[in-house]
Amino acid sequence: MFLPININISGKQILIIGGGKVGLHKATILSRYTSDATVISPKFREGFNSLPFRLIRKRYEPNDLDGVFMVYICTENAELNRQIKRDAEDRHVLASVCDSPSLCDFTSPAIYRNGNLTVAVASNATDVYRSIRIRDAIRDNADILGITT
Repeated sequence: MFLPININISGKQILIIGGGKVGLHKATILSRYTSDATVISPKFREGFNSLPFRLIRKRYEPNDLDGVFMVYICTENAELNRQIKRDAEDRHVLASVCDSPSLCDFTSPAIYRNGNLTVAVASNATDVYRSIRIRDAIRDNADILGITT
């Protein structure tokens, strides 16, 4: 069971491990909230260069997690993802293992944001597409709901 919360990431060290499709997706969403994050990967999918994050071209090492507040684990290698999650637990780092909700400390909801108002729709990581449909319905009806600026 996931507790829906908002978390202050100001001044916090955020790491994304993985430069593929899933890592780019998470990085793109995160870039709407901060320009201060680091992405580690041996190679990066096209699109990462347009994001404001520091890109480090290398393989993951456990000490990459030192001082990190939260990590998105997106290597597209299930065994490596599990190992990084164990390393994060050892360091008390919040971890989201993308595409493996049962391993996550947190998940990312479907988000609609307008100014200072944010609406997050989550399904306890059981039906992502339903969450997206509901988020889109909120976005498409924002004027009727009175949530536009």
